[in-house]
Amino acid sequence: MASHAVTDALLLPRSEGAVAGAVDFRGRPASRASTGRWSAAMFVLGVEIAERFAYHGVSANLISYLTGPLGESTAGAAAAINLWSGVATMLPLLVACVADAWLGRYRTIVLASLLFVVSMGMLTLSSALPAFHGDGGGCSYTSKSLSCAPSTAQVAIFYVSLYLVALAEAGHKPCAQAFGADQFDQNDAKESVSRSSFFNWWYFGMCSGTAMTTMVSSYIQDNIGWGLGFGIPCLVMAFALAMFLLGTRNYRYYVSTQSSPFARLARAFVALIRGSKDDALAVVDDDDGGDHREELRGVLRLFPIWATCIIYAVIFSQSSTFFTKQAATLDRRIGESFRVPPAALQTFISVTIIAFIPVYDRAFVPVARRFTRASSGITMLQRIGTGLVLALAAMVVAALVEARRLGVARDAGMVDDPKAALPMSLWWMVPQYVLFGLSDVFAMIGLQEFFYDQVPDALRSLGLAFFLSIFGVGHFFSSFIISAIDGATKKSGASWFANNLNRAHLDYFYWLLAGLCAVELVAFVFVSRVYVYKKRVPHNGCDVM
Repeated sequence: MASHAVTDALLLPRSEGAVAGAVDFRGRPASRASTGRWSAAMFVLGVEIAERFAYHGVSANLISYLTGPLGESTAGAAAAINLWSGVATMLPLLVACVADAWLGRYRTIVLASLLFVVSMGMLTLSSALPAFHGDGGGCSYTSKSLSCAPSTAQVAIFYVSLYLVALAEAGHKPCAQAFGADQFDQNDAKESVSRSSFFNWWYFGMCSGTAMTTMVSSYIQDNIGWGLGFGIPCLVMAFALAMFLLGTRNYRYYVSTQSSPFARLARAFVALIRGSKDDALAVVDDDDGGDHREELRGVLRLFPIWATCIIYAVIFSQSSTFFTKQAATLDRRIGESFRVPPAALQTFISVTIIAFIPVYDRAFVPVARRFTRASSGITMLQRIGTGLVLALAAMVVAALVEARRLGVARDAGMVDDPKAALPMSLWWMVPQYVLFGLSDVFAMIGLQEFFYDQVPDALRSLGLAFFLSIFGVGHFFSSFIISAIDGATKKSGASWFANNLNRAHLDYFYWLLAGLCAVELVAFVFVSRVYVYKKRVPHNGCDVM
């Protein structure tokens, strides 16, 4: 983009019809009338729905693939999934800096979407082609089939593909949401309200994609084959990328002439460590006039909120691992012949979110606004705190339901028959999924908006990466405690995570998480009470096409 166009965009008064700081796809000052707003954001939302469809087409039923065709143990599979999920949600810290400093959000989204298509194609090939199967062919891999040992090539290609999906997720996740929010000018009264609403509808779209793939892909993977189950999300992602490119003319792009976010923050951090009066107390500027000290302060002051949401992230990771294994032991019949895939129960999380977000956005917020006089109804931290309370309630319910499931197994004399369906309906597990969904409406969306809104404007992709890193650390911590508890409890008898869940004690694990969440909630309330929200300043975006 031409430098004079960037200068014009930064200086042109809003009264002349241009959005301050923004350019269009040709590098000209962005017209308020013909760029951005919902007409542009919908293209970004569309590619996000497809990304959720693709990602959850892998992650939602991954534990069934690892413990089925790949033959891993329950504890080992859960730890491996948490490790992979942790990588997928920590990598955005690095990728967001690359996007903010060099590539720009638009290009990063395009490249990440292409990588999604490639990696999903590799997953499809590794699970479908007979050449990768240990017996040379002839196996139909479903979650119930253990007759074929996976070949070394299949396992290697599968894990390479899986971590390429994590890299694609890392590029897509922080940039797509920030790019979508950039389509609304925070300094325009009407667009500012739309941007707050955007975060609600963004999560609504995410959950729509998740719900669709959880129902469709999990059924195909369990009953037809894993190749088709991975192949459909690949095709959906390819189509969505084409649609995203069609919106190129409608987008607003923000331009940064500053150095890498990591470089600026690292420079300020080194200055603070040195303790020099000139370095640590003075404003540290570079050639572009960036106030490194203020940026560093703006990031560091978010750390207490970040730290007091880690256990929430640990709880979040259980719905796609142990919940799915529990559901596989229950009576999942609907009608005479249809059996609900265990992973499909996760749909209740998405359906709850889809049902409640319009209620929250159109009913709860207007009512709350009358009492609080806040445009968002309640503050971002109040919203997050409510979500933590609901997460705690979800784990208490999960522990009670699991205790009942174990009791049913004992009473029915089926403790040593783990493959048989217990005389306990799958509907017993629905309340914990619904509570998870309600918790997400408050905590997940609140965290997304908080880390987008409260970081310095030039670091917004990085801010959403910090939000994702909560879940990265949470997944890593979940993997660690599962491995540690598994090793410790094996020594004293049956593991809490035994392959035979009828002899395991997931209820103990859920009570442990509930207790940790209660401690975390107390700490969150304390740090929230002393937190001071960032003052709003004119927008200075940081995206290039």
